[in-house]
Amino acid sequence: QVQLVESGGGLVQAGGSLRLSCSASGTMVIMQPMGWYRQAPGKERELVAAITSTGYTNYADFVKGRFSTSRGSAENTVYLQMNSLKPEDTAVYYCNVGVNWGKGTLVTVSS
Repeated sequence: QVQLVESGGGLVQAGGSLRLSCSASGTMVIMQPMGWYRQAPGKERELVAAITSTGYTNYADFVKGRFSTSRGSAENTVYLQMNSLKPEDTAVYYCNVGVNWGKGTLVTVSS
């Protein structure tokens, strides 16, 4: 059974930074693509960033140049470094592996 736990969310002023972490446990997690999604109030969940088992990354246009995702040395942890945050980045951020989702961590960016 795969379990995903996100952490690192919080309140930050516009222009600030946060680093989210996603810790994964369970079989078949290592060496799988992992993704970050977000869902703002009243909006659909959307892809923010993804990383393959070999480290290839892909970003949504609205975060390119500001966010970066990487794998931890243990391979079952993924990070999302978020810089130059904007109020429109306010959302619950989720980690995803296959059909598995974490419970999310709230990021609030004040103007």
